[in-house]
Amino acid sequence: MVTKDHSAAIAERLTQDLELDIPPIQISFTQEPPSGMRKYDRAVPSWCTFWADARKDSFYVPFGGHDSCEIGAFVLGMPLAGPTGKKLMDTLSWMQGLGYLQKGEEAKIPHLQSSFGYAAYGPLGKVPAPPSAVVLFAKPSAAMVAMEATNPGAAHPFPITLSGRPACAVIPTVLEGSAPVAMSLGCGGFRTFVEPGNDKMLIAVRGDHLQQFSDAVHEAKRANEAVSHEMGERKKAVRG
Repeated sequence: MVTKDHSAAIAERLTQDLELDIPPIQISFTQEPPSGMRKYDRAVPSWCTFWADARKDSFYVPFGGHDSCEIGAFVLGMPLAGPTGKKLMDTLSWMQGLGYLQKGEEAKIPHLQSSFGYAAYGPLGKVPAPPSAVVLFAKPSAAMVAMEATNPGAAHPFPITLSGRPACAVIPTVLEGSAPVAMSLGCGGFRTFVEPGNDKMLIAVRGDHLQQFSDAVHEAKRANEAVSHEMGERKKAVRG
């Protein structure tokens, strides 16, 4: 189990190795309210808004507190009865009318099959519960290192996927899919609500693979620095 102090150490190393300017965000799904954390008490327009607010603060949200975001509610596996379900159907119909989604595409979106009582959010290492998943807002150069760290030719390979919309689908992908690491180029909602910057993409890591991922990234970072130095020397030798 990854402890709070251990999580903080991993957060520091990932921040250095991937040159993150936004701290890694921890998401912990629990059945009881996390001890010592405050309950989030503001209205939100999206599930990923919690990710954005967790960059500077730690808090928890009851399962039902996620129903203001119809897409997020679907991805979280919430029962889509009543107003939330109708809102989802209306949104899907509207997006399909725009050509943003194709009919039937929603059936392929990953979503949680298991339920939880509460979700805790905060900077990695500042939540008093083991991480279920961690999300990183990384530049493509950092995502390159992460991809190289986990590909089949790496020292410690494990599956990784790359997807697009909705960005929040990376969470069920890593928790209940076949890949413990997932990358997303994001979606319009993610870029509007989280505002990570146009130079960022999303990486999600399942909590029980966090140490392995951090170790693999550290090795890949060192190898890339050596290669980059050599390539720089070659460049200078040819072009001055």
